[in-house]
Amino acid sequence: MEKGINIKNKRASHEYILLQDFTAGIQLSGTEIKSIREGKASIVDAYCIFRGSELFVINMHIAEYVYGTYNNHEPKRDRKLLLNKRELHKMQIKVKEKGFTIIPTLLFINEKGLAKLTISLARGKHHYDKRETLKQKDIKREIDRSRE
Repeated sequence: MEKGINIKNKRASHEYILLQDFTAGIQLSGTEIKSIREGKASIVDAYCIFRGSELFVINMHIAEYVYGTYNNHEPKRDRKLLLNKRELHKMQIKVKEKGFTIIPTLLFINEKGLAKLTISLARGKHHYDKRETLKQKDIKREIDRSRE
């Protein structure tokens, strides 16, 4: 079994302040997991919403499986996230507060071969926060260059 599938949402740390992480399972069909194992998925535009007491990931793109037949999946369908009730309740309370959202940050395959999604409770950054983050990255890069 192929290891090392890590699909990251690089834009999330630039657009949001990530406060707390959770690891959730994803309810997938057969051809979806095969596409993820090939690395053909994207979580850049994805976000999570509550429908009742269940959490769904919206806008996560998993490419159609090349060898799939009529059973092939829809690339951008809503997928249910699997978490325990305590974690769901904690997130639901936070999301009701103004400014909080749930963003997927990492899609990976665990040691058992199951697809997992790391989601973060996040708050949107203002424009000046984004500039400050870029300044800090530039300073860190310059320090690293001077050490070499």
